[in-house]
Amino acid sequence: MNIKENIEAIRADFPILKREMSGLPLVYLDSCATALKPQCVIDEVVRYYTYLGANAQRGDYEMAAQVDYALDAARKTSAEFINAKKTEEIVFTSGTTEGLNLLALMITNQFLKQGDAILTCETEHASSVLPWQQAGLAKDIPVNFIEVDQEGRITPENVEKAFVQYPNTKVVVFAQVSNVLGFNAPIKEIAKIAHDHGAYLVVDGAQAVAHHAIDVQDMDCDFFCFSSHKLCGPSGIGVMYGKFELLDQLRPIFFGGESNARFARSCDSLVLKKTPTKFESGTLPIEGALGMATAMRYLMNIGLNNIHEYEWELKQYFLKRAQEELQDKIKIYNPNAQGGIVTFNVYDKGQLIFPQDMASYLSNKGIAVRSGQHCAKLMGEFLGVPGTVRASIYFYNTIEDIDRLVDAIKDATVEKCLDIFF
Repeated sequence: MNIKENIEAIRADFPILKREMSGLPLVYLDSCATALKPQCVIDEVVRYYTYLGANAQRGDYEMAAQVDYALDAARKTSAEFINAKKTEEIVFTSGTTEGLNLLALMITNQFLKQGDAILTCETEHASSVLPWQQAGLAKDIPVNFIEVDQEGRITPENVEKAFVQYPNTKVVVFAQVSNVLGFNAPIKEIAKIAHDHGAYLVVDGAQAVAHHAIDVQDMDCDFFCFSSHKLCGPSGIGVMYGKFELLDQLRPIFFGGESNARFARSCDSLVLKKTPTKFESGTLPIEGALGMATAMRYLMNIGLNNIHEYEWELKQYFLKRAQEELQDKIKIYNPNAQGGIVTFNVYDKGQLIFPQDMASYLSNKGIAVRSGQHCAKLMGEFLGVPGTVRASIYFYNTIEDIDRLVDAIKDATVEKCLDIFF
């Protein structure tokens, strides 16, 4: 689909774009935090509650069977969306953070031993650092950090150097796309390096799945986690992908009604269900899974490559206007990043406008962006600033949205930003 030619029809799919913020038409540039939802996703969630309604894998009646069928179809769609080899490689979770935490606990406790180590980098989201730090405490398994280049990129050369420096590394954890700087990590190359050194590769795919066509088989990552709400789906549902032979070896850490085939009074009598059901104790957010699958089909219909190209075009337009009109007003930290994330700070006569103040000022102009540390608390040390403003462009944004952002930045001063609060 040609997004530029169909942009008005696409925007019409998103009812929230009809609302105002601060009395002005909404410019939503915070899709990296959560993407807006098209009407088809909203309708699918409502359809579950108004027509299906039953629990999954519990009932022996027609309506329950329809839910089972719909959930199985959602799992199949999820596998197709990332090109998993088997539908059994798709585990439904509450989102990326739960998936990464589950993997940290299971892999650390079941695959690793004292003296092993984890490798990540300082530009990562907290969910790629903290779970491994906490899971490794009992076994004294440290999290080590590789160097990134001057722009904040992860390079295969630095990953290789890190394995020389930390030869006991058994797990490598990276985001495919940085949630702050937007750089796309060379996952396929990193996977080969990790596997050559006998390590597993765990990928945080939260910022990638909504903007790039994903092929986990081609990347050869061992695990890949993502959230539905980043790709125009409902909140509270996501996917933990794993190579089947690895998932099959792992024992879940949550237990309950759905995960077991049978058990008795003795603690050694538990028989688990097969992968992936053994990881899905309790009732899943069924409406979320169905809505997520609908969102995936919606994005595939538009085309992930088309989305990426359109975002890139809008970002280049922003960079061009910024270079021509905002040279003394703005510092952009990731002009060479491949996607639609623009991370910057705004200055007034050489004085930094505090990022949260700038975001509040933009809100007053009807523009939604994110500010602060973006859950990447170590990033500030790398950039040398207390925080940044992040505008994340998506396929429902327009040239006019970018114009309003640039014009608002051009008009911003320290005094105007502070006037909002007083």
